[in-house]
Amino acid sequence: MKRVHLPLILQALTAALLFGASAPLAKLLLGGVEPILLAGLLYLGSGLGLLVVKIIQSLARKSTDVEAGLKGKDFGWLTGAILSGGVAAPILLLISLEHTPAATASLLLSFEVVATTLIAVLAFREAVGKKVAVAISLITLASILLSVDSTSGWGFSLGALGILAACVLWGVDNNFTRNISAKDPLVITLLKGFIGGTFSVGLALFLGSHLPQVGLVLAALALGALSYGLSIVLFIRARRGMGAARTSALFSTAPLAGLILSMIIYQVLPGWIFLPALVLAIVGTWLLANEQHQ
Repeated sequence: MKRVHLPLILQALTAALLFGASAPLAKLLLGGVEPILLAGLLYLGSGLGLLVVKIIQSLARKSTDVEAGLKGKDFGWLTGAILSGGVAAPILLLISLEHTPAATASLLLSFEVVATTLIAVLAFREAVGKKVAVAISLITLASILLSVDSTSGWGFSLGALGILAACVLWGVDNNFTRNISAKDPLVITLLKGFIGGTFSVGLALFLGSHLPQVGLVLAALALGALSYGLSIVLFIRARRGMGAARTSALFSTAPLAGLILSMIIYQVLPGWIFLPALVLAIVGTWLLANEQHQ
């Protein structure tokens, strides 16, 4: 990779770090904010952060830099993406995160790329190669190992299964969004944040939740703005500068970033079954990140 790409590489790695940090830092906030309310605040923070970026971008934009706008049937795909990835998935993730170690949750999130690929193949007839099949098998096996609860007679952890279900919902979101990917990505993600976040906050208040202290609200909004807002901006900028394959390969380090941060914050080493799952997930993610096909 040429030296000229160093700033773009740093942008992609920073995007991965910010996104990977979302699970362990969100788990810290769960002590003072209920899961549904926290999901809403995180996505509202993303929307607010992207709105600031959009305003700055609009002020600095040249007349030739206009992005395509949403029209007609685009709003159907966007609605599906918001309901699956902006409402249901984050709520399910945060409810499950209460009962799952942050390190395990960070690694389980790598299943999102498997869910996205399987839905693309089965529902949208996207072509994939043999390398993808191997990668999917490895990450799926890693997810199964991480879902095992050896403390209660070798059953499956409901928290881990909930995180996998959230990954499937994000896979649905990714495939719906793919159908409108030619349109302005910042506007799409901004709308996901505002609409999904507002819905979840309203749902939480309707169910009887109460707003926490102002400091916790601001912390949740800031985490959403960084992990789901700024992360996306940096990813888009890197992808446009050095292509989807290289950017995706660098962004695939996000689960590892979350894993390392989880170990630093909580100072707890996972059980022995975590190690083979980690190896399988790393190899599978590497194969997917380097897969190319026509």
